[in-house]
Amino acid sequence: MSILEIQDLTVEVDGGKILSKINFNVGSGANLLFGPNGSGKTTLLMTILGIPGYKVTCGKIIFNGEDITKLEVDGRARLGIGYGFQQPPEVYGVKLKDLLKVCEGKSQHDKLSDNALALVEKLRMSEFLDREVNVGFSGGEKKRAEALQLLLMRPKLMLLDEPDSGVDIDSLAIIAREIQKYLDESGASALIITHQGHILEHIEAKNACVLMDGENHCYGDAHEIFNDIKEKGYRGCVECQKRKTIQNNRG
Repeated sequence: MSILEIQDLTVEVDGGKILSKINFNVGSGANLLFGPNGSGKTTLLMTILGIPGYKVTCGKIIFNGEDITKLEVDGRARLGIGYGFQQPPEVYGVKLKDLLKVCEGKSQHDKLSDNALALVEKLRMSEFLDREVNVGFSGGEKKRAEALQLLLMRPKLMLLDEPDSGVDIDSLAIIAREIQKYLDESGASALIITHQGHILEHIEAKNACVLMDGENHCYGDAHEIFNDIKEKGYRGCVECQKRKTIQNNRG
């Protein structure tokens, strides 16, 4: 069963159409979303999250069997949708350890759980607990802190916007390992945006699709699609898929 179903989704931002008739499902485990710059990938994630300004003019978003198309952001979060920023923001005046307590559902007077502290250690964030969130952090440190917060919230669906961009090789391996472990143990799902596909070296992704010019194409095996993109480019990959579809229909 798919935890997320996108049905004929058309989205406008500031009166301009960005996405047109998007259709795909997200199953268990990791699912990838490829696409060039400006293709609408982040817009799609923002729409799934319910961020104001992303207007759905057609179609539905079904999460865990429930139509959430008109649900507010906080309602979607409570249902179990979590988001990892492409560029995690700096949060002045808030220590990382205090934000992690919120992610765990604890009060500021509580201590972090042993599970949280173990995850802090695995993501190499122990020395950052008393620092302001992301302030002065490197790109890899910000992404590790972002993954830490998201994993402690234990979402049913993780939306990750380019977790492999601006990240060193070691940080990417650490982040991907903990995400994969969580997906395996919890049965949760992830929709991951990637440009370069480096995340595929560290995470087990079965399905993927290509988003280009505001439309989705090439839904299928993640590794096959990525190899086609490397060989033919995004547009070549899409054209190749169209030819295969025509041939199959004729056959």
